[in-house]
Order: sequence, then C-alpha cells, then structure tokens
Amino acid sequence: MDAILGGMALVFNLETMAVILACAAFGVFLGAVPGLTATMAVALLVPVTYFMDPIPAIAAMVTTAAVTIFAGDIPGAYLRIPGTPSSAAYVDEAYQFSLRGKASECLGVALVCSVIGGVAGTLVLIFVAPSLAEVALKFSSFEYFWLAVLGLSCAIFISSGSRLKALLSLCIGLFLSTVGLDLITGSPRFTFDVPDLMAGVNFIPVMIGMFAIAEVMRFSAERSADLKVAVKDSGKVFGEVRPALRKHWPSVLRGSGTGSLIGVLPGAGADIAAWVSYAVSRKMSKTPEKFGTGHIEGIVEAGSSNNAAVSGSWVPALVFGIPGDSITAVVIGVLYMKGMNPGPAIFLNGGEMIYGLFTVFIVANLVMLPVGYIAIRASKGFVATPPRIVMPIVLAFCVVGAYAINNSDVDIILMLIAGLAAFILGLASFPIAPIILGLVLGGLLEKSFMTSMMRSNGDLTEFFSRPISAGLGTLVLVVWFLPLIVRLLRSLRRPPLQLPR
Repeated sequence: MDAILGGMALVFNLETMAVILACAAFGVFLGAVPGLTATMAVALLVPVTYFMDPIPAIAAMVTTAAVTIFAGDIPGAYLRIPGTPSSAAYVDEAYQFSLRGKASECLGVALVCSVIGGVAGTLVLIFVAPSLAEVALKFSSFEYFWLAVLGLSCAIFISSGSRLKALLSLCIGLFLSTVGLDLITGSPRFTFDVPDLMAGVNFIPVMIGMFAIAEVMRFSAERSADLKVAVKDSGKVFGEVRPALRKHWPSVLRGSGTGSLIGVLPGAGADIAAWVSYAVSRKMSKTPEKFGTGHIEGIVEAGSSNNAAVSGSWVPALVFGIPGDSITAVVIGVLYMKGMNPGPAIFLNGGEMIYGLFTVFIVANLVMLPVGYIAIRASKGFVATPPRIVMPIVLAFCVVGAYAINNSDVDIILMLIAGLAAFILGLASFPIAPIILGLVLGGLLEKSFMTSMMRSNGDLTEFFSRPISAGLGTLVLVVWFLPLIVRLLRSLRRPPLQLPR
C-alpha cells in the first residue's frame, strides 16, 4: 500500500499534471494533422524528456500517444482524411456521419470508446502483463505469417462493394511492399536506381497521398467552391454516446479485448488492431449491410480497439524489453535513459516507480475525455470554413508531413503519385484501404514466410506443426471458407423450385 500511495504521489503533483495536460494538447494537434503519426509525435518529445524526471517523461509519452490516436479521427470525420494510420480503417464510416451533419456525435462516441479501450488496455497491463507477454514470446515466424495473412484477409472482408476490386487493391499494396532490397539476396527490387527507395516505400507518404491528396483532387474536379465540409452539425458531442453504448456494449468489450491482445504481440500495434476489430465487427454484426453507410457499430469496436492496443503494447516492452510497436520502441530508449531498465526486475524492484507508471496510464486516458471534448467542439470550425480555404491548408500540411518523415523530396513525389493513383482508382470504385493494409503488412508477410521456409527446409506442413500457428492457420481458413460454407448451407435449406404443371 505504501508503494501504491507513493506511486500516486509521483503523478498527482503540479509538474506531472501540467506535463500531461500540455502533452494532451500537443497530441490533439499532431493527431489532427494528416501524416503526423503518434510515433512521430512521441519521437519529437524525446529531446524534451532529457530535462524531466522519469515519471513526467513517461507521462508525456503515454499521454501524447493516447490522445494522438484519437485525434486522428477528427480529420477523418470532417474531411475523409485519417490523421493517423489507425484511423484509416473506419475513415469512410466516420465521413458518412459528417455528410449527415452528425460528425460531433460520431466523434463523441469515438472519444468515449477510446477512453474505455485505453483504460481496458491499462488493466490488462496491470493484471495480466507477465502471462500475456509469455504467450507473445512464443510467437515465431510461423505465427507471424498467419497473423499477417489474417490481417490481409480482413482487407477483403471490410471493403464495401466488389470483393474482386478489393483483392486487386490489396495486390497493389503487396506489390508496393516488395520495393527495396530483397530479404534473401540483398539485391534491389523496383528501385529504379533511386537510393531513397532502397529501404522500401514508406507507407506514411502513400497514406497521405491516397487519402488526403486524392481528396483535394476530388474537390478540385468537382469545381464546387461553395460546398461545405458538412451540411450541418448538431453539436451534441455526447448525444449518441449512451444509446450507442447501450446497444453495442458487446462491441466495446470485444474491441477492447482484441486491441489489448493484438497490442501485446510485438510489432502489431494500434493500426492492425483497428483493421482487425473493424473486420470482426462487420462479420459479427446483425446488420453488416449498413457498414460503409455511416454505421456506429464499426466505429465503436475499432475506436476502443486501437487505444487498447496502445496500452497493451507496453506489456512486452515493460516485462521483457521487447517493443510492442513503433511507439514503445522509442519509449524503451527513454526508459533506459531514466534508469528504468525494462525486464521482469522492473516489477520486483520498481516499487513506487512502477505504480506511478500504472497511474500515469489511467490518468492519461481519463484526461483524454475533457481534452477530446474541447478538441471536437473546436473542430466545428471545419463545418463553417469553405473547402476552398481548408483544402490548400490541408495540402500544405500534407507536404510538410510527408517531407518531415525522412527530410526527403522522394517522399513528396511518392505522396503525389499515390494521390493521383488513388484518384483514378476511385473513379473506378476501387477501395483504397486494402492498398494501405497490403503495404503495411506485406513486409511482415514476406519476411515471416521466407524465414519459415528456410527453417522448415521448404516443408509447408511446418506451418501447422506448432499449437499457436496451427490455431491461427485454422482461424485463417475459417475466415476464408466460412462465407462459402454458409452460402452452401443456405442453398441446401431452400425448398426446391416447383415447376408449373
């Protein structure tokens, strides 16, 4: 009890609370700017943490990451441009609310679900961190292969419209993921002698181009200078929260659980958690035909999942020093710098420090509620601002965001090419989201497959030889063939046609 009270005292003081509030505002700004991801926001804080004590430094990182993930929903709802990659899974869903004048209600529900998911992920971190981390450590290349295949399969099932077009879009993303050095031979592939492409195609400029630049092009093509971002907005931020939670509380629990579990897996993170949860929500929904038209169910589940994954990703980072995602990869360096060496000993010798860390997680997610409310109310300026003013500002931020990643002109060119390609594909009703997912997971898929084949000497049965990989492989096969089986069973149950006599 003394350690718990001492840990709380490290958080509930003027310095730490001021850091949390300042970083919450910083996270809102970074998350609302397309392309400036949560990882970038956390990385920008690293030089500042040199001058902070351990708990305020960790509080700055945790708060910024949590708030940035939510703030990415704001431009997605108003402009159909995801502020962060984890918002891309349901950006079309949120934008439909804006077209109906209900962007504030949609963001209010997303905010509350993000807080619930973040707190749920924190509880997982506190109570079951050691056991979950041990399971994650048992993942080999075989398990990661099936995890990547499962994530790619989600791209097909979450897409509205033609699944064939979704599959073709996914293939485009997988092709882009092959650009760079070959994993086995080390020879360059599709680099066209451009040194910046040796490391592969950075998915952040591609995401900015396909969602933001394509939207700017669509606006320019419409030649409608008087078009508003949304027709109207009721302004009732929390007006739909209670009905949504009452009706879809299983989705909140399922999304929080899925996000926490995926966050524990090293390298997975909030992006994959949002995609998987949105796909699961659509598969489990009683009204899957409403998805893509502005249905709150998918937002409820994916919104709680991505923030739960942010907290869950700290499990392997703290217990074994293995980063759960790119954010915790940055934070681990700060932990070492502050003398909090990640590993099992941190729970035994941490004392007040580890309980202070747990308190930071809870406070950071709760602070997101009032800060997010203020951000949603302030974002209503999008509604009153004509797009002919908003779109040039968006374009400027896109260029800055794409260039700031690597300080490379090549990223700006990639962004423009991706935007033009997405604009043309959109004219043919090709979904864009599968391209992004294919690009993100393509590298993991290739690396895990090649490593597994070398370990098994080309024996494909080895992919089902381990208990966890066999379970994931079976789950993938069920996802693939379940719709076909269900359709076959329904056809068998139909009464035979009676021919007229």
